[in-house]
Amino acid sequence: MAAVAALAGAGGAFWRSQAARGGGERLDDGFWSQRFERPEGGELVFDALRGKPLIVNFWATWCPPCVEEMPMIDAFFRENAANGWQVVGLAIDQPSAVQKFLGKTPVSYPIGLAGLQGTELVKQLGNTAGGLPFTLFVDGSGAVAARKMGKLEAGDLQSWRRA
Repeated sequence: MAAVAALAGAGGAFWRSQAARGGGERLDDGFWSQRFERPEGGELVFDALRGKPLIVNFWATWCPPCVEEMPMIDAFFRENAANGWQVVGLAIDQPSAVQKFLGKTPVSYPIGLAGLQGTELVKQLGNTAGGLPFTLFVDGSGAVAARKMGKLEAGDLQSWRRA
């Protein structure tokens, strides 16, 4: 089962300060201390992702827009990883379904197994409806620069890269 080592602190969110809800909140140590099992074994350790731009994409195998955006996200990762960009996918799904899906449709960015706890995590990160797909862009300083509920478009990734 997927493990979320530390959920939010006081107030149910990962913010050091509550700035405008649109972005700018700095993620606290509770966010960065999380660890998720990976479908192929091992762990995805968020603390190792600090200090560089990070895109966190929440998805599920049963979510058509999630599946549709994955090739674009994978292309973005392959094109921008050498420039310090990091991308992770957190699957809100059964581990066996994720493993089967990735066996047929592999991606080059790391995937973590968030399981049902991922629904709570997306709510704590500002997606109160808990819908998928949900993507968070965290800048190199650890501040939330953007959130998107719904399918990503190429323009979203391009504008985040320019930011």
